[in-house]
Amino acid sequence: MTGSIEKALHKTLPLESGDRLNRHEFERRYLAMPNVKKAELIEGIVYMASPLRFRSHAQPHSLVMVWLGTYKVMTPGVELGDNATVRLDLDNEPQPDAVLLIDPSLGGQTNISEDDYIEGAPELVVEVAASSASNDLHDKKRVYRRNGVREYIVWQVFENKLDWFSLQAGEYIPLEADTDGIIKSLVFPGLWLVSAALLVGDMKQVLAVLQQGLDSQEHTDFLQTLSH
Repeated sequence: MTGSIEKALHKTLPLESGDRLNRHEFERRYLAMPNVKKAELIEGIVYMASPLRFRSHAQPHSLVMVWLGTYKVMTPGVELGDNATVRLDLDNEPQPDAVLLIDPSLGGQTNISEDDYIEGAPELVVEVAASSASNDLHDKKRVYRRNGVREYIVWQVFENKLDWFSLQAGEYIPLEADTDGIIKSLVFPGLWLVSAALLVGDMKQVLAVLQQGLDSQEHTDFLQTLSH
């Protein structure tokens, strides 16, 4: 009888949305549920992802990855992650749709742990959000800001809107497009985007403008910095 009680006490409870856990307990339960593909801990609260729809998530997510993947291929020293778990602090372990990192050996601000997780704040995080009511623009945005994510992109699919925030003096300031409609990263020189083209799925235009960024002097200078 005593053995049964001890076994019950040590049984790993399943993760459920709304659970209030620290990061260590969150990871323990997450690892015990290999069937769960996405769960996040935001300000000590568990969020479980619903099944992902094609047009409102999977498709825009894939376009972001094509854009970022092209930049990564042409920028040695930069790493790209898709839905990677990120250990930010004891109450926050998100799983962003995309992260772009500078290799820590080249001055980046993250590390890859012995068990192969990102630790620290990625230089760039991208989230595909259904709408402005999403957690991505509220609690999660505050968490990324507080932990030092230097740039944060949120694509609000239902509103057909994309915001690109830059961390300046501890606050997120929107990056504005220039007169040609191009937004230019301050952290990743040459990472250029015509958001209007991305929002309508015009990837030829998105990649053409990105190529302009990759051909720019600032990207060449960045490559020189990364090679040292």
